[in-house]
Amino acid sequence: MSEGTSSRKPADQEGERVSDQVIRLDSQREQRRGNPPVVEDDELEAPVAPEPAKLEAPSAQPKPASVTVAPPAPAQPRRSLMRPILFALLPVALVAGGYYYVVGGQVMTTDNAYIQAQSLGVSTDVSGTVDEIDVHDNQAVKKGDVLFRLRPASFETALAGAEAQLGTVRNQVLTLQASYKQSLASIDQAEADIPYYESAFQRQQDLLKTSTASKATFDSAQHDLVAARQKVTVAKAQAQAMLAQLGGDASQPVEKNPFYLQALSAVDDAQRNLNVKAPFDGIVTNVDALQVGKYLPASQPAFSLVSSTDIWIAAEPKETELTYVRPGQKATISIDGYPGEVWHGTVGSISPASSSSFSLLPAQNTSGNWVKVVQRIPMRVTIDDQDGKPPLRGGMSAVVDIDTGHARGLPDFVTDLLKRFGQKS
Repeated sequence: MSEGTSSRKPADQEGERVSDQVIRLDSQREQRRGNPPVVEDDELEAPVAPEPAKLEAPSAQPKPASVTVAPPAPAQPRRSLMRPILFALLPVALVAGGYYYVVGGQVMTTDNAYIQAQSLGVSTDVSGTVDEIDVHDNQAVKKGDVLFRLRPASFETALAGAEAQLGTVRNQVLTLQASYKQSLASIDQAEADIPYYESAFQRQQDLLKTSTASKATFDSAQHDLVAARQKVTVAKAQAQAMLAQLGGDASQPVEKNPFYLQALSAVDDAQRNLNVKAPFDGIVTNVDALQVGKYLPASQPAFSLVSSTDIWIAAEPKETELTYVRPGQKATISIDGYPGEVWHGTVGSISPASSSSFSLLPAQNTSGNWVKVVQRIPMRVTIDDQDGKPPLRGGMSAVVDIDTGHARGLPDFVTDLLKRFGQKS
């Protein structure tokens, strides 16, 4: 009995020794990690009983406990330099921002801007039936190109009459030229007769003094002389009248005579009624609304023609943005449809009134329900460089930057403080 008891005591003591070593190793590992070991209240009150060790022969040696070696603790990181750098850059950023604020503000920017182009509804001066359409939708045309033609049956008679009248006028002009030459010959003949009548009058006057000729013969000679002189005057007046009808130059060609040009314009007008031509360079649109065989009344638009050269920017900035904007200032234009492309322009004009002033029902500022609203002033910006750039179309959105040349300057309160300081000093 004593041998059994003595054999169990060494085994219990060896188990408690191994348990204490494990607890110490765990405590050291937690201290190296920076966390104190957590000890439960139950562990403080009563230690956990170790498992009963197996009975072995007295000669058997105990197994060594496994020891876990903790990795070395990491080195403490150095203090970051980001915070001092940020504190050092803060004053620099404030100074730079203040500088750019003071010297900035020269450019007025508005995105309430759209492309506008000259456009008109193509129509005719006379009514007629459409016989041919020479263009298609969205086609570019040049000035003078035929857009469509009317049926010529109803206009051929008028054209033939105008051409006949042109021939008549041509003959009349030739007749006037011949009559003018005849008037000049009549003047020469009348002037050639005057010396004869003068000598006859002088002879009768001498005979009358000697009482050789009668008074009646003298009076007849005197009458013939006066009539010859009047004939010259009348012939010159007729020649002047004919010369006036010839445009002041009897030698000018018939094609330059005013009467001939008037008759020629009638012929051109009759031909123009047959063919409708483009009045300027542009692009035709809504051509499908016109069909061959359609009766087109006079002055009714057939389709639209939008100019490709007469293009400008219609902007409406706020009234508070136009403080330093003047006509003639340079502008930079950006189109939303063409990112990266830049156009250059000039402020052409600024409207004398706001957009609301031309509305059908303008605002009644004297009413009791008046609310102050920032008004917009229409402004026109011309485009200076369209060649070699993408095509611009009416209605496209744009952003306009106008260089006013006026910096923002110091704030008002800073300026007032500087003035007061200057007055005190």
